[in-house]
Amino acid sequence: MDWLNPPPTWHEDDRRLAVSSAGRTDFWRKTHDGGIRDSGHFYHQTVEGDFELQLKVSGAYTALYDQAGAMVRVDETTWMKCGIELLNGVQQASVVVTRDFSDWSVIAMPNDPPSLWLRIRRHDQTLEVEYSVDGRDYRLMRQAHLPMGASVEVGMMCCSPTGEGFTATFEDFAVRAR
Repeated sequence: MDWLNPPPTWHEDDRRLAVSSAGRTDFWRKTHDGGIRDSGHFYHQTVEGDFELQLKVSGAYTALYDQAGAMVRVDETTWMKCGIELLNGVQQASVVVTRDFSDWSVIAMPNDPPSLWLRIRRHDQTLEVEYSVDGRDYRLMRQAHLPMGASVEVGMMCCSPTGEGFTATFEDFAVRAR
């Protein structure tokens, strides 16, 4: 696996990745403020064809928009990220789909769960994103069209757009061909 924008510190062992994000990092394009940011941390591998990705993510979210989760990336203008994002002091299950312009959808998580499990399925040009607060019962959060070639970059991402950084832990990252 390779880094796009390596974080200041990270450690990987067995099936666990611990990351400390840098401050003022993000993946976002044009919507809302017109800015383009491609400075978030993304630990990824190349995946061919349809797949299913699963992982567990936990974080010490403190600042507005602190986020950690998964990403599927074609290039800097075409990607999807999902996970937990802190908004108004509440953890949100979040999905951003970017096709030159970023869009954003959120679901408030009651009681700020200590971890969130994510499952992403690729079917040709469609991504389905599901989340779980217990690792067993998943709920569909988003289905989106994303123009993709045969291969994409898939992995774990984190950002701290307004804060000075935070720590995130990723566990049980797995990608299976479908």
